[in-house]
Amino acid sequence: MKIQLVRGVKMVCLLWYLSLPLLGVISAQRMVTVQSGRLYRTEGSHITIWCNVTGYKGSSEQNFEWSVYLTESPDREVKIISTSNPHYAYAVYDARVRNKEIYIERVSGDSVLLHITNLQPRDQGEYECYTPNTDPTYLGTYSAKMNLSVIPDTLSVMSVPQTLNDVEGESLELTCEVSKKTSQHTHLSVTWNLQKGDQTVQVISLSRDFVLRPGSSYAQRYASGNIRLDKTGRTAYKLTIYKLQPSDQGKFYCEAAEWIQDPDESWFSMTKKTAEKTAVNVQATDREFSVRVDTEKRFYMTGEALELKCVIEAQNAANRFFTISWSFNSTPIAVVRSNAILTVNGEYALREQTGQMKVGKESDTLYVLKFQWVRPEDSGKYNCRVTEQEKTVTGELLDKDSKRSKNTHINVQPFKSSIIVSMASDTTTVLEGDTLQFTCNVRKLSRTRNRLAVAWQQIDKQNRRNDIIQLDKGGVLQVGPSYRERGAHGDVRMERVRLDSFTLRIYNTLETDEGQYECRVIEWFQEPDGNWQKIGEHFDTTAVSVTPLESGFSVTAISRTPGVTYNDSFDLQCIIKPRYPSRVPVSVTWRFQPSDATEFHDLVTFSRDAAIQWGDWHPNFRTKSTVEKAAADSNVRLSISRASDMESGKYQCAAEVWRRKSDNSWVKLVNTSSNQLEIKVSRPASKLQVSKSKRSLTLLENDPILLNCSVLSQTSPESRFSVLWYAQKSADAAAKLLLKVNPASAFEYGTYAEEEGLKGRLQFERSSAGTYSLTVQKAHTSDSGSYYCHVEEWLLNPNSIWYKLAEEVSGLAEVTVKQPDNNLQVSKVDNNFTVVENDTINMECVISNRTRPDSQISVEWFVRKPDQTEEQPLIKLKRNSVLELKVSAGQDLLKERLQFERPSTQLYSLILQRAEVLDSGSYYCRVEEWLLDPAKVWYKRAEDTSGQVVVTVQRPEIALEIDGAESNLTVKEKGMFQLHCNVLASSSKQSHFAVTWYTLNTQHGSQEAEKEEVFSISHDSMFRYGSGSRQDRLQFKRPSPDVYSLMIQRAEPGDSGTYICQVQEWLQDPRNNWYTLTERESGLTVVTVQHTGSSLQSVICSNDSLFYFVFFYPFPIFGILIITILLVRYRGRGASKSSEGKNGVPLLWIKEPHLNYSPTCMEPPSLAIHPGSME
Repeated sequence: MKIQLVRGVKMVCLLWYLSLPLLGVISAQRMVTVQSGRLYRTEGSHITIWCNVTGYKGSSEQNFEWSVYLTESPDREVKIISTSNPHYAYAVYDARVRNKEIYIERVSGDSVLLHITNLQPRDQGEYECYTPNTDPTYLGTYSAKMNLSVIPDTLSVMSVPQTLNDVEGESLELTCEVSKKTSQHTHLSVTWNLQKGDQTVQVISLSRDFVLRPGSSYAQRYASGNIRLDKTGRTAYKLTIYKLQPSDQGKFYCEAAEWIQDPDESWFSMTKKTAEKTAVNVQATDREFSVRVDTEKRFYMTGEALELKCVIEAQNAANRFFTISWSFNSTPIAVVRSNAILTVNGEYALREQTGQMKVGKESDTLYVLKFQWVRPEDSGKYNCRVTEQEKTVTGELLDKDSKRSKNTHINVQPFKSSIIVSMASDTTTVLEGDTLQFTCNVRKLSRTRNRLAVAWQQIDKQNRRNDIIQLDKGGVLQVGPSYRERGAHGDVRMERVRLDSFTLRIYNTLETDEGQYECRVIEWFQEPDGNWQKIGEHFDTTAVSVTPLESGFSVTAISRTPGVTYNDSFDLQCIIKPRYPSRVPVSVTWRFQPSDATEFHDLVTFSRDAAIQWGDWHPNFRTKSTVEKAAADSNVRLSISRASDMESGKYQCAAEVWRRKSDNSWVKLVNTSSNQLEIKVSRPASKLQVSKSKRSLTLLENDPILLNCSVLSQTSPESRFSVLWYAQKSADAAAKLLLKVNPASAFEYGTYAEEEGLKGRLQFERSSAGTYSLTVQKAHTSDSGSYYCHVEEWLLNPNSIWYKLAEEVSGLAEVTVKQPDNNLQVSKVDNNFTVVENDTINMECVISNRTRPDSQISVEWFVRKPDQTEEQPLIKLKRNSVLELKVSAGQDLLKERLQFERPSTQLYSLILQRAEVLDSGSYYCRVEEWLLDPAKVWYKRAEDTSGQVVVTVQRPEIALEIDGAESNLTVKEKGMFQLHCNVLASSSKQSHFAVTWYTLNTQHGSQEAEKEEVFSISHDSMFRYGSGSRQDRLQFKRPSPDVYSLMIQRAEPGDSGTYICQVQEWLQDPRNNWYTLTERESGLTVVTVQHTGSSLQSVICSNDSLFYFVFFYPFPIFGILIITILLVRYRGRGASKSSEGKNGVPLLWIKEPHLNYSPTCMEPPSLAIHPGSME
């Protein structure tokens, strides 16, 4: 058994030993791990990403390299930071690495944290952590990746910053608005904190998993329900603190965080924000309190109201419980408990029930005891006792502290009359028939329940007392016996105008009413049992005298406006003294004496029965006058409106006093007249003012001349004006009337307008009140001069007749009308043109400025030739756009070549087509500017010339070049040879060539060779043959425009020699004339013709008649037969062909064709063009 156990142990050890290499391999495998993603972080936040490496060998401190594959380029690696290489970062991250915005925190040798302090949207992508290999071999993973998304920070935390002052025990409510707009699933946490100096205390928080957690300092108060955090809306979080304590003083603020759950299921706070702070001041409450009793006064009269106030001075009284007890001379009156239950003791309960006493609470600190009616027995000491109670947990109230106020002494006096009677009258002397009025005033009537009785008496001259009228305490009036009749007619009246004031009025006084008047007042008091008690009596007297009606009667006429102006109103007062009552009628008559008369005339009479009677002297007087009699007296006022000359004169009033007799008839008591009152009516003083300011106007032709005439002030708003406008050519010339506008706004032209023809150009306008404008349209230079206005002010007099009140002249307006300044400017830039014959010349005439935009322009072109001293006009564009050619007779070609254009209003061009040498010279344009004067007549205002355009027209530059190569030809007799002439270059594309071939013959004894013309073709394709027998043997060809070829057939020994071609270059000038530009010669061609014997072939070929008969004549006959057959067969199809030569070259003319054959004459003949045609 032991042996087996030993063997087992050995086997286990052996297996363990054998597994060591394998374990070493596994442990040596490198593994890089990075924080798992995808991570969501907010813009601007601080992110850390960890990276670890395990299973490595080598140094214990491993290096790390971070890179990112950004979203916009996921295949491109962007290096960020390395622990070993400070220059590892790409440029996009280099600055942030250097500024420590991105850095690596080494946690240990094989673990680091990547910090990005200010995360940006462009940081979103796939991050890779790489560890360089430190092992002997590569085995394992060296990098790891994770994804990061950067989202906007949408968290919003807001609260209203404020300062609150609360008292201990009160409640505090604060609201914070927290919202987010993140598209990912996130949670919010909300925390309320209290900052007290440098210390921050957590009050309560709502965690991300919606759990409320109070701070340690507020845990107990939270448990008791005094701390609450409620979500009152979608984004509102309200903090409520009940029963504030002094320790709650500080700054409250709300802090919110947004959490997201990472892939490792851990929660991360992406962002955190804090709202504005609210300062809360908590005033500690004092548990002590004091009590006092207040009253308005200490002394009262019986029947007055007494109010006692029990005032409690305590803090936070609203949250405390008090019981109040009222006492009088240590006897309880009433108790008001903290639960508002009232208890009234003893006899006071009856007074409280009948409303004589009231006990109540007006506020938490004010309690009232009120007696509506005090008695003398209510005098004594009053106090209130306040007992504070405290509520237990069960809700029971227990007495805690009690305090009593000081005693308040109240003294109630019994009834005692204290009134004072005073009597007053409007006047002590009245006129018979006037009204007597007396006022009896009672002062110091302090008890409203008292009543008064008033009696009026008269003591006449004989000292007898007469009862007039009395008012008893019950309010019943009773008239005395001697005044009952007068009282029945309403002449005796008594009235209580106020509680303490009584009046007596006696109307239509008599002489017997003169004497002493007495007012006697008796004060009565009603006991509580309803009995009345007289407690006092007081009186006062005054004396009155009565004046008879006839005494002192007088009449006076007055006026406040003895002098008036037209249309004014004036009043005339007829003052009658003394003032009589309405029952005493007075008749009044107004009389008038005109200024130019000696007698008075009755105008109007106000009769005793108030009827108005108008006189007939002045028929219009009634329409402009009013007469009025005052209601309080007999004064009569005469008012006259719209005063005129007819109302100017002397006025007088007469008055009569009447009395009704017992038989109802009237008797005139007295008649008298007033003083004479003179009224002068004059015209109003003129206030006319016309602006005297001088003006100077400088205008251009066709501008309007605006002349203003301002009336600065006028006499009346109804004034009308006649405005006359004058014009003065010069200072020594007389002014002439231009226009007159009468007050009715009718126009009348003056002599100046007639003479100068201004009627159609004058415009009158009244632009505003007092401002008149005259506009002379389309000003002429002849309109220059001085202008002024003459204003007449007209008013309508009261009789509707217009009269001139005043006139004034305005200041001068100096007007100068001139033609517009010459602003015409033509470009002076000189130009030089060198062109080749037949080119087009474009010359410009540029107008850089002009006097007026509506002016008309005339442009004329001139040229001065080099061989001429005077300029030559070419073409002219008149102002009315009519084009006129100015070239002289015989220059028709020039007329055809001239072209005039106007591309714009500022640019005029002269185009000369197909220029020729004779066109060389200096060109320029002359510009005239025409303006339209006000009379619709055009006149030339300005003229200017342009710079010189020097034009040089040249013939083309000679560039003709001929092939100058020399050659040698050897041909057999009867053979053929070709002479070529090649044009290598020409001077112009329009060049034509004349080509001539020569042979050079040297005379015996002469060194110079003579030219013998062989053949020539002119520039217009005309052939010319030289002398000799070669004409029928020559054939000309032109294979191309620049290659000329001359073939000599059937060569003879005499054809041997030296040949040369001469080329003349011809051009056509603008007049279509051809001229020779230049000529050139080719190189020499030496031809040698070898002699041969005669044969049959040569005999036939040398005889033209035989040759034609054998070879040519059969062919036309055979051709005619074929054509006839074709015509019959096709019937109508055209058989003729266009006369074209070989290769489409048109035939110039055709001679008899002949057969061209070889020297053996056995080769097939070829049809060619006879010499004289071009091929």
